[in-house]
Parts: sequence; structure tokens; C-alpha cells
Amino acid sequence: MSAIVVLTLAAGCSKSDDTAAAPTTAALATPVPQPKTVSKLGDLSEFGNITADVAAIVDKGDLPAAKMRIKDLEIAWDSAEAGLKPRAANDWHVLDKAIDHALSALRADTPDPVDCKKKITELLITFDSLQGKV
Repeated sequence: MSAIVVLTLAAGCSKSDDTAAAPTTAALATPVPQPKTVSKLGDLSEFGNITADVAAIVDKGDLPAAKMRIKDLEIAWDSAEAGLKPRAANDWHVLDKAIDHALSALRADTPDPVDCKKKITELLITFDSLQGKV
């Protein structure tokens, strides 16, 4: 029993241990997870992920593959229109127009890599702005 009292008294000692109390550099640098921001249209992450895939393909210079992948975006977007558009029609039109521009750039008779990259980048920025990331 006296050992328990000694340990309890030692644990309750008011002398501070500065090395244990100071946060490490790693602890200070640890990012705090940010909550996922959802636009008025709802969760746009599925569409944003497809667009990011298209951007990566365009960056590799494979415009025919990017043209095929953006078809997935077009199908998903068109399928979701009835549920999304009533939530925020203006936002829906802004995003729809940006998608149309990206589709047009990739579907041109002779797609211009610079124009395709520009339109995909603009589309990604539109996604981010509607989700409050910009």
C-alpha cells in the first residue's frame, strides 16, 4: 500500500517537465482535416473526380483517351440533371456551360492540346468555385 501512496504522490508532483509539455514540430505541422464543402447543387465530387482524370490524361497528351473519358462526365452529368438543376439552376447552368466547353474542345475535328488543357482547367476551377474552394 505504501508503494501506491509513493507513486500517487510522485505522479501528483507539481514540478513541470518542459520537454513533455512542448509540442513537437511534427505535431504543429499536422494538418487539420477540413470538412468537405458541398455546393448548392450537392456533392459534385463524382463529376470533379472524372474531370481530374480527364485533366491528367490531357496532361499526358493523350487527347483521344481524354475524349473517351470525358464521355463518362457527360453521361453522369446528364443523368443527374433532373436532381441537380432544381437545387440551384444558375449554378447548374454555369457548370453545364463549362462542361460543354470542355467537351467541345476535346471533340474538335483537330483538338488543340493547349485549348483542351485550358478548358479542362477552367472546368476544374468552376467545380472548385461552386464548392467554395476558390
